[in-house]
Amino acid sequence: MSKDTRRVLRISGADRIRFLNDLVTNDLKGLESGLVYAALLTPQGKYLFDFFLAADGESILLDVDAGRADALVQRLSMYKLRADVGIADAGLYVHRGIGELPDRALADPRHPALGWRMYSETPQEADAVDWDALRVAHCVPQTDVELIADGSFILECGFERLNGVDFRKGCYVGQEVTARMKHKTELRKGLARVNVEGAAPVGTELRCEGKAAGTLYTQSGGQGIAYLRFDRVKGEMQAGDATVTLPEAG
Repeated sequence: MSKDTRRVLRISGADRIRFLNDLVTNDLKGLESGLVYAALLTPQGKYLFDFFLAADGESILLDVDAGRADALVQRLSMYKLRADVGIADAGLYVHRGIGELPDRALADPRHPALGWRMYSETPQEADAVDWDALRVAHCVPQTDVELIADGSFILECGFERLNGVDFRKGCYVGQEVTARMKHKTELRKGLARVNVEGAAPVGTELRCEGKAAGTLYTQSGGQGIAYLRFDRVKGEMQAGDATVTLPEAG
């Protein structure tokens, strides 16, 4: 993975842990045991950014999609006020891999199949891992693909299953809406893994029995990640020329 696809920020200062803990969806106590996956939401509970946090001495590394990094810095700076917090580019590259953890690598907290992440001053050579195939197999959303800024809700995107939200930590931005969704009997919309016969561009509308039933996103190896309106999925769906079905239960 190149530095162009991810950017690593360094959050420093005496107030760094309290500052971040008051903003993000997960509890920074998890830094004691490894990587923390979390999101920053709007006050209305909609997704804005997702990222990994790692302890690094007297600072915290924040690993975010490069295309969203400047907007995140701007948002964090807005919340900083007089807190003793510094936000700077760490000048590090993100390395990823699967299999045995190298020295200084940390397990990806979202799913064991996603391997490990590590931060280095040197770029990673190209790897042969099909990350989209792994994401699809385990229904793991990606920034600006399945995760849509100011549009997605993290519980509909599987953040509880992906260890990206803590319901015991107390308040954070968007916490009230997220908690209300958690205590609903059942989510009516959300991401799901689907079978795909054919192919369709990312973002193609899904239709079932003539009605809009969701959107098809990443596809790999005859499967895909789709955002579905569960009450409208009655059988086969169409996404352009592709036929889409839910996997059989079991």
